[in-house]
Amino acid sequence: MNPRLARRGLYLITPDETDTHRLLARTAPLLPGVAWLQYRNKAVDADTRQAQAGALAQLCRAHGVPLIINDDPLLARAVEAEGVHLGEDDGDIAAARALLGADAIIGASCYDDLALATRAVVAGASYVAFGAFFPSASKQNTRHAEPALLSGAATLGVPRVAIGGITPDNGTALVAAGADLLAVISGVYAAPDPLAALQAYRACFDAA
Repeated sequence: MNPRLARRGLYLITPDETDTHRLLARTAPLLPGVAWLQYRNKAVDADTRQAQAGALAQLCRAHGVPLIINDDPLLARAVEAEGVHLGEDDGDIAAARALLGADAIIGASCYDDLALATRAVVAGASYVAFGAFFPSASKQNTRHAEPALLSGAATLGVPRVAIGGITPDNGTALVAAGADLLAVISGVYAAPDPLAALQAYRACFDAA
């Protein structure tokens, strides 16, 4: 297995931050404690996305943290990110694999659907993400996943990511059910003390 895929821990996802300097300043102190970082920003134009993703790619390389780009394989290739995350309607996994290469990390949102996850892995996905497990501020009216889905996906042989309303209090149960990574946005970035919040999420893996 690619050693980057063997990591367990916090999968931090960036918020919709329009100020690039502020995004980098908020993210840099967190990188030593995360397994992967995903760049996701629905609030800026293409040029700003390019600038932010490129700056984050440099920052992540300095910390040895894989950077995953949300929804955009071409942007991932342009900034030499480690991979891309694709939603159900965000493009073809096999095409992204052909574009980014055999070593790229390609993730797939599988919501509450084990059959969709199975098809994603067959198509070349490196990991599968399930959720939302709990009400989420960033994904309204989304499908709801049960923790048993994580254990049911163990036979797929790829890392399993849990997303959606995850807190340090409910994350331990998801790790116990089989989550290899907990994906979080506001639980860290919107916390009064983001570093303390990050450590609390990491403790979910120690407890489980």
